[in-house]
Amino acid sequence: MKRVFIKSLIATVALAAVGVASAQDKTIKFANQNTAGHPIVLGMEKFKEIVEKNSGGKIKVNVFPGGALGSDQANVSAIQGGTLEMASMNSGIFANQVKEFAIFDFPFMFGSSKEADAVVDGPTGKKLHAKLEEKGIVGLGYYELGFRHISNSKRPINKVEDLEGLKLRVIPNPINVDWVKALGANPTPLPWPEVYAALEQKAVDGQENPVATINGAKLYEVQKHLALTGHQYNPQSVIISKKFWEKLSAAEQKIVADAVTESAKFQREKARALEASILDNLKKNGMQVTQLPEAEMAKLRDKMRPVTAKYGVTVGQDLVKELQAEIDKVRSAAAAPAKKSGK
Repeated sequence: MKRVFIKSLIATVALAAVGVASAQDKTIKFANQNTAGHPIVLGMEKFKEIVEKNSGGKIKVNVFPGGALGSDQANVSAIQGGTLEMASMNSGIFANQVKEFAIFDFPFMFGSSKEADAVVDGPTGKKLHAKLEEKGIVGLGYYELGFRHISNSKRPINKVEDLEGLKLRVIPNPINVDWVKALGANPTPLPWPEVYAALEQKAVDGQENPVATINGAKLYEVQKHLALTGHQYNPQSVIISKKFWEKLSAAEQKIVADAVTESAKFQREKARALEASILDNLKKNGMQVTQLPEAEMAKLRDKMRPVTAKYGVTVGQDLVKELQAEIDKVRSAAAAPAKKSGK
C-alpha cells in the first residue's frame, strides 16, 4: 500500500513537472502584410528557425503572412493589448504613436540601402525604437521593405506631369497623402489587404510599393505600367509586445533579440539579391517598366521638397540634422576612394 502511494505520489509530481514545463513554453505569433515568399517573410521564417533552435523548442514561433491577422493598424493595437506577440511593419506607420517616426517616410531621404542601414542600425534607429516603449511596444530591429516605385493601370509615366490626376492608393498617414497631392495626383489611403481589390475594381488607378511587394501580391494582374521612381525607402520595424517581452526571462529576451539581429542581416541580403530577378518577373508578366530621365527625377524631387520641409518641423530639426549627419558619413566614405583614384 505504501509503495502504491509512493508511486502515485511520484507520478503526480512528474505530471506536475510536465505541466510546469508546458506552462513555461512560449508561443510567438509573428504577423506581416506581405505574402509567403516575400523577402520580409523569408526573414520572419529565418527568425523562427533561429529562435526555436536556440531555445531548444521552448519558444515556438508561428509566422502569419499576407495580413492573416488583420491590417498593420490592427496589429499595432493587438501588440499593445498583448494579444499579438510580434509583427514587422513599415516604420513610418508608428508616426501615429510617436511623431518622429514620420522621418522614415520623407521622400528621397535615402539614396542607397547602405545609407538606410547606417541610420536604422545606428543611434537614430535605436533612439526612435526606444520611444515606442511607453506605447507598449518594444522595437528589436529593422528589416528592409525597400525603395518604392509607382504603378498604375492608365498610362506609362515618362515625365512628372504624367502622374497628374491619377488616383493613387497610399499608406494611411499624412505625409504620404501630402506628397501625392504635391504631384497633382489624388491620394486614397487604404490598408494593404484592400489594395488588390481596389485596383481590380478600378476604385483606384495605381499604388506605390517596392518591386518585391508588387510581385508578391501579383499586382501585375491589375497594373500595366511601373515607373522606377525610388521616391521613398521603407525600413520595417520588427516589434514585440511589451507585455509579452516582460514575461520573458533575460535569457529568453537575449535569444529573441539576437534572432532579430541575425534574421535582419539575412533578410536585407536576400531582399537585395532578389531585386533584379523580381523586376524581370514583373516584365515577364506584362508590366511595362519605365525609368524617368534625370531631369524628370530632379523635377520630382523639387515637387516633394515642400512636403519634406513641412514634416521636418513636425519631427524636429534636430532629428533631421542628426539623421542627415549619419547619411553624410556614408556618402563621404563612398566618395573617398574615388578621390584617391583621381576619378
